[in-house]
Amino acid sequence: MGEQLSDRFRVQVSVGDEGVDVRAVGEIDIATVGVLRSALWAAPSRPVLRVDLSGVRLLSAVGVRALAAAHLRARAQGGELVLVDPAPVVARVLRVTGLHRVVPVVHSSGPVVNPPAPAQPAAPVSAMRHVPAAQPVLVAA
Repeated sequence: MGEQLSDRFRVQVSVGDEGVDVRAVGEIDIATVGVLRSALWAAPSRPVLRVDLSGVRLLSAVGVRALAAAHLRARAQGGELVLVDPAPVVARVLRVTGLHRVVPVVHSSGPVVNPPAPAQPAAPVSAMRHVPAAQPVLVAA
């Protein structure tokens, strides 16, 4: 499919019969996320959409959101998004945000890390209850 470039970020896309490979390099933030999003949305529907994150130096919240949206889109099309070889700083962001529990993360030298659990329906808002915040306790000395 080709390559899209910006000053701080580039993405390469290659398409095969069984999957689409997207290689991201650089920083994914508010200024560059559009390039990633465009590449993910332009990718044809295949059973697997692999996003290689080994060359990513920064993954901001908008990047996490773009990956989560791509995951939902792939699932809606009957496919699967897989994150491949995240750089250590990116792996930390995936853990902190919990995205690693939703989207499979694989390392080229090993098996899937934290495969996602089967989808469970969310509780309706009416079933949620309000829990008041704890009141401060004053201690006299």
